[in-house]
Amino acid sequence: MNVDGTPYRTIWLAEDGWAVEIIDQTRLPHEFIVARLETVEDAIVAIRDMLVRGAPLIGATAAYGMALAMRADPSDAGFASARQRLFDARPTAVNLRWALDEMAIVVNSASEDARCAAVYARAADISDEDVGICSSIGDHGATLIKAAWENKGQNDPVNILTHCNAGWLATVDWGTAIAPIYKAHDAGIPVHVWVDETRPRNQGASLTAWELLQHGVPHTLIVDNAGGHIMQHGMVDMCITGTDRTTRCGDVCNKIGTYLKALAAHDNGVPFYVGLPGPTIDWTLRDGVAEIPIEEREAGEVTHMTGRTGNGDIAEICLTADGVNAANFAFDVTPARLVTGLITERGVCAASEQGLSALYPDRAQERETA
Repeated sequence: MNVDGTPYRTIWLAEDGWAVEIIDQTRLPHEFIVARLETVEDAIVAIRDMLVRGAPLIGATAAYGMALAMRADPSDAGFASARQRLFDARPTAVNLRWALDEMAIVVNSASEDARCAAVYARAADISDEDVGICSSIGDHGATLIKAAWENKGQNDPVNILTHCNAGWLATVDWGTAIAPIYKAHDAGIPVHVWVDETRPRNQGASLTAWELLQHGVPHTLIVDNAGGHIMQHGMVDMCITGTDRTTRCGDVCNKIGTYLKALAAHDNGVPFYVGLPGPTIDWTLRDGVAEIPIEEREAGEVTHMTGRTGNGDIAEICLTADGVNAANFAFDVTPARLVTGLITERGVCAASEQGLSALYPDRAQERETA
């Protein structure tokens, strides 16, 4: 995607051919900073501290993190240590585990001398595959937006509510939930996006609104609690969110607050869709509420906020009195019964085991061993 007219992915190899460069998303929207990763520890910090975020990008970063690890120590012990440390960086997004499993296949099939080159090659493939997956999600989702536009009589824009950030900044390029919006916009279909601020880290305000602005997509930022109100008043034609992990039965784990949007959409008859890359499906799980681990992050993300002051400085402020306790649950689970459909790279399906199985018959072995 373009930033001030320059095309970028969110992760790429540096000019030296071995270090990894990323967009530091903690500095957006006020500063566009490229960070350099030279060690597996750098990759771990980038994932843990959310310089990169979004399930697909976390997976790609973990893959390149393993490449950096193998460059330093290609031994079995080096691989095992790096794999565990990367896995522990963030527990909820299944793409992290998937990418590390892919790295294990490569490492176990290569000699120690060949491991580094093989892992770098697979990391590049994972990144390229993610771009293709997200582009296809965009194509399939754009057909839903086009149908909604035609149903409105083609006089008004399609109003879409999204939560958190599932655009190109959450992936290697294009995005998941936002990819259909980009594709529809580029095809000349008028769209307008209601952007949830997404407390506590404000990924909607800081990231989604920023990238929609860069792409020229009409949008309006709203506070998280306004979603139900605008649905009640017929101001939302559909919701599209992303997902960090989806069970084989269609339960969706996404940024905290997604469940409340799904409830409001259900109550007001608003279609609720989820952009879903195949690697984000966890075929080993059935019940998302009971089985998906929910990351709890440090309380300071709730009690403090960073922004630009009137004189242009970037500053952190405290929102609470000293001594106030805060809980910071990073994700929640939306049951499949509240999801209208899953938009995947292979098409749109019902949020159910039958729907996902029809699109992914090749993943049967994972279901049988779950």
